[in-house]
Amino acid sequence: MLKTLTAYTTEIDNSATAVQEILDQLRPAEQLRSNSVGIIACHSEFVDSGAAKTICDSLPFDVVGTITTVQATGDAIGMLHLSLMVLTSDDLTFKVARTGSIIDQTTAAIEQAYQEAAAAQSSDPALLFMFGPYRADKFGDDYVNTLTRLSHGAPCFGTLAVDDTPGFQKSYMLYNGEPYRDALSLILIYGALQPKFYIATISPDKLINHPALITSADCHIIKEINHRPVTEYFQNLGLIPANIEGYTYAMASCPFVLDYGDGTPPVSKVFIGLNEEHHAICAGITPEGSTIYLGIAEKTDTLLTTRAAVQAALQDAAGASGILVYSCISRYMALGSDFFAEIELVRDEIAGRLPFMMNYSGGEACPTQIKDNVSVNRFHNNAFILCLF
Repeated sequence: MLKTLTAYTTEIDNSATAVQEILDQLRPAEQLRSNSVGIIACHSEFVDSGAAKTICDSLPFDVVGTITTVQATGDAIGMLHLSLMVLTSDDLTFKVARTGSIIDQTTAAIEQAYQEAAAAQSSDPALLFMFGPYRADKFGDDYVNTLTRLSHGAPCFGTLAVDDTPGFQKSYMLYNGEPYRDALSLILIYGALQPKFYIATISPDKLINHPALITSADCHIIKEINHRPVTEYFQNLGLIPANIEGYTYAMASCPFVLDYGDGTPPVSKVFIGLNEEHHAICAGITPEGSTIYLGIAEKTDTLLTTRAAVQAALQDAAGASGILVYSCISRYMALGSDFFAEIELVRDEIAGRLPFMMNYSGGEACPTQIKDNVSVNRFHNNAFILCLF
């Protein structure tokens, strides 16, 4: 049986006070069972001050997670916060791992960390959590696909960090309080656990009715759509001007849905902009042969889809222990000046019913479906993802 605890602090500068606030809420001597693991989310100032490391050092279990912008538990919402979710159980086993550098040998680094964590286990994990830094030169699809292969299709759920600096320079993965810009951390959960997953993206009526085929692409760069230069496609829709010199970030606020054409549910992605060759840069891998549907990002639809996902989860929540939520920073941006609207909605729906933690993300890992006990794990952008366990 799994028990979920949450705690938070706003104390950045006085580490001793921050530790005491966390311990007072967790009451570890009373509440921890034989096996425990922590998931952390915090503003980068908690790393700069040393408070994140001091808090993690005070706890008798491993703690992994990411830097974030806005976060919430049932007790608090804020930016300059540190939030902690603790999973504790007598029946489940938690294995935590950190990869080596993913810069040059991404797949090999993930393989080594996973295999070391899973070495003594006789089965595949029931659930796999993944946490990573945001990097413009790396793609969450590669992480998720590698972990799916290694775990033989175990459900993979997680996030990439996001921060509020220009260029996301402090978008760290955190491993026991230490920040990393070049490594992933993993939690492998073994035992009788049946997690459920819920995703919110763009409502069908907010998709522009002009599906198009990606006919030339290189990893995350779309070169041609419908056998024509990608810019012609956007010009024909009136989304970018005919003279695009210097118009680098034309599509940055234009999310799209990607259909892989393999019978699995489509996933949400976002554009970063245009490169010097006027090719579209995306925040994830966009395979040739996939179909894209452009969408419209707006506050009303963001809240509508989020509410539907949360309510669907709560309808299935009998016997559940907790909820972990990540929402893409692009959804936060779609809220305009009402930037707490989505996270307040989630808090209002869940608080008092189950322990939960939510924070914003630079990319989301979540299964789109589970069939025959094998997950179709995908990496998303512009998505709200929820794990009920």
